[in-house]
Amino acid sequence: MSARRRVYRYGGPAELRPDAGTGPDVNRVGSAAEFEAWAAARPAAELDEPFTYVVGTDGALRLAPRRSEHVACAGGDAVRSAGEITFARRAGHWTVTDVSNHSTGYCPDVTSWPAVAEALERAGLAHPGGFTHAVVFRRCPACQERGIVHEGEFVCVFCGGELPEAWNVEPPGYGRLP
Repeated sequence: MSARRRVYRYGGPAELRPDAGTGPDVNRVGSAAEFEAWAAARPAAELDEPFTYVVGTDGALRLAPRRSEHVACAGGDAVRSAGEITFARRAGHWTVTDVSNHSTGYCPDVTSWPAVAEALERAGLAHPGGFTHAVVFRRCPACQERGIVHEGEFVCVFCGGELPEAWNVEPPGYGRLP
């Protein structure tokens, strides 16, 4: 099964998981017209800031204010990717200037980019062709903590244990879409 079909479930603090029907100002963007309407409703200063995003299991882009939790943006559901994203209007068209997979609640692998690209293309957004800031997440086999690999050093910041080169945040076999 391809990596782009993987889903990531939330693994952060339980108190951040929203109750059904609650959460931030989340906007589902599934087309260029929906993105244009969403952008037109935002104050110009807000559009200069990065936004929290998730790509739902339905492949749709969901956007929320930057300081929103990814799990709230996703309504507590699993996602195909998550991170932060920045937009700019250039030559009369919206484009993505920066995009990451930085979500410590979901810890999406860098291989989740194709899901992001598909969602952005459906929303009519030009994009950089990959994460402009790719974050490498791993679970330490020794202490089981989830963390970020810094500067290519696959060493756990919590216990000093060696981290695997392959993404391992979720157990094998979890989170595959049919």
